[in-house]
Amino acid sequence: MKRDKPQVPQLPVLSQAVLEQERKMLLDLGNDITRVRDKNDLLFLFSRRLKRYFYFTHTIITLIDEKAGTYTPFLLDNESSPIRKHPMYPELIQAHFRLNEPFIQAILQAEGPVSFLLEDIMDQPGSPVFLKVNYEKGVREILMTKIMMGDKPMGFIHMYTDKPGSFTHEFKSVINGIVPQLSGAVSNIIKNEEIHKTEREKSFLLDFSNEIALVRSQTDLQAAIFKVLDKTMGTKLAMIRLIDDDNIHLSTFMCDPTLFGGTKATFDQMSNRKITIEEPYTSKVLASREGLIFNVAEEINSGNDYAKLWATTGLKNMYSFPLRVGDRNIGTIWLLANKLSKLLLKGICAQISIAIANIQANEKLLAYKKQLEDENDYLKEQIRTFYNFSEIVGNGAAMQEVYRLVSLVATSGTTVLVLGETGTGKELIARAIHNASTRRDKLMVKVNCAALPANLIESELFGHERGAFTGATDRHIGKFELANHSTLFLDEIGELPLEAQAKLLRVIQERELERVGGKQTIKVDVRLIAATNRHLEEAVRKGQFREDLYYRLNVFPVTLPPLRDRPEDIAPLANFFVQKYARNAGRKISQIAPGAIQQLNSYSWPGNVRELEHLIERSVLLSPDGILKDIDIPRKSMAVQQNPAYPTNRSLEEMERSYIIEVLKRCGGKISGVGGAAEVLQVPGNTLHSKIKKLGITKADYFARN
Repeated sequence: MKRDKPQVPQLPVLSQAVLEQERKMLLDLGNDITRVRDKNDLLFLFSRRLKRYFYFTHTIITLIDEKAGTYTPFLLDNESSPIRKHPMYPELIQAHFRLNEPFIQAILQAEGPVSFLLEDIMDQPGSPVFLKVNYEKGVREILMTKIMMGDKPMGFIHMYTDKPGSFTHEFKSVINGIVPQLSGAVSNIIKNEEIHKTEREKSFLLDFSNEIALVRSQTDLQAAIFKVLDKTMGTKLAMIRLIDDDNIHLSTFMCDPTLFGGTKATFDQMSNRKITIEEPYTSKVLASREGLIFNVAEEINSGNDYAKLWATTGLKNMYSFPLRVGDRNIGTIWLLANKLSKLLLKGICAQISIAIANIQANEKLLAYKKQLEDENDYLKEQIRTFYNFSEIVGNGAAMQEVYRLVSLVATSGTTVLVLGETGTGKELIARAIHNASTRRDKLMVKVNCAALPANLIESELFGHERGAFTGATDRHIGKFELANHSTLFLDEIGELPLEAQAKLLRVIQERELERVGGKQTIKVDVRLIAATNRHLEEAVRKGQFREDLYYRLNVFPVTLPPLRDRPEDIAPLANFFVQKYARNAGRKISQIAPGAIQQLNSYSWPGNVRELEHLIERSVLLSPDGILKDIDIPRKSMAVQQNPAYPTNRSLEEMERSYIIEVLKRCGGKISGVGGAAEVLQVPGNTLHSKIKKLGITKADYFARN
């Protein structure tokens, strides 16, 4: 059948008035085009402004995909289009029409707008189906012209009318005149849409990143992936496969079990296959940088077994991306969709890769944690054995009273205040109380208040948030939180600064705390045991200790007797320490000589049980045979003890001061370090410095004068 020649506008000889009117029309339309910013503006230009001058029913703009050799709808006038209710309309507005059809080639070769009567061309071979659909809805004529980007066509303007002859020479001349500006407007709209699309994708990736950051398990990750792919992008997750530890095989990590419906059994069989990284499709995906797209129909024709399953979803393409952390492949992801932004998917897959790597790392950490918990149980059992209540040595009346009090208070949650001189065993009693309590299955947490720097006391007790102060690079859990549902032992509570005392009181009263730099209130259930060698009542009177805190702590006081007040326990304690340190040193010492016992009984023991323990340990190491015959006791202290004029009613601070001076003399005035007084007394160096200052000890007291 002979094709009609396209009706290319022939510019007739026009009167000056007509030319002036056309110039004014082009100027007005040109001004309108300069205000076009988006598709809505462009649609308004055609549906309202241009219709002031000419009659037509509706307009469509299509864009060329040069790589695919097709053109597709870009701008639709749904309100004016007579075909919007045609059954084929949903398919037409998403269709890809071939550029090699004779009809569209005529438009490409023409120098300006071209018009056709639909009845003359719609049934010709290669004519696009939209021509006949428009004819069925009363459209009779079409005007088309190409729009350009530089010297290349980028699309077409389609204009339709139900009145043949509407596309006059004047109409075509005006369209021809505004096409260059329309081309620029369409080009700008495309660029703006790309910019907005990129911004939306960035915002979307940020939101997805924030959601992924909360993922801690495979279940959480699956929920996040399904949400982002299905609800936001209309995409289906077919499968995620991860590379096994052998770096050869891949196993199914995640899939959508509802995706393949009646073919689930086949899908299960295929997903459970143990494949390797050399499997053809997998190897291609792992080797790719940007992922691969498999057209479902083409894959079926090539004999791909998986493609038959893919086809059951009705989706056209399978997108597959490598999952990577850095340059290391960890698996593959397979997604079904009709069309996807590869750039956006690349970003999503990067987030998924990191989340999977974190889950895998978390699973390993949980395994390590379980191992540490098992080891911790073993250590707790060791501690119970080492600090067993029955191993506290002492049968005298004073210690029997201590045992009675411990037995009464242990099973309650009452706060206990353990009082006694340095070295009397306050921590041992605190552990005995804890191990006999209902909280014994958790470790008792100990804090030496005197050893804490003043600027870190709050952080150590209550914890701090990241960035709370200079150097706080991570969140730190305080001792109160660590001791939750357990026991917190505050040793040397009397050395706590007043400011910290106020905050400690609040935590004890409210049973809640806030980390330094934090806003969250944290509930804690802590059983408190405090210990001190100070006279707290006197400290309260001097304003050195808060009265309200003292009453909170002094609910159930347990006072430990000094060793000098329990002479009947010296020999049993000495024998206990001999057996302990002989066993540790691999020595065989069967007994202590009577003379050595007499030495022990004649000493004043200002350092109490701790001093006795250290003297026995040293004596065991120095003993040449199986009987401990000699103990290296300070002679001056023995002489003082044997002097009947020695005042036995000295205050605790006086005795403590005398003892520290004596030790300092023996150490040549050295306080810290190896061989220093702090090492002998088994206390931190800063604690001893604080004690020396508090007791008013000067160098003149322990350095001999010439």
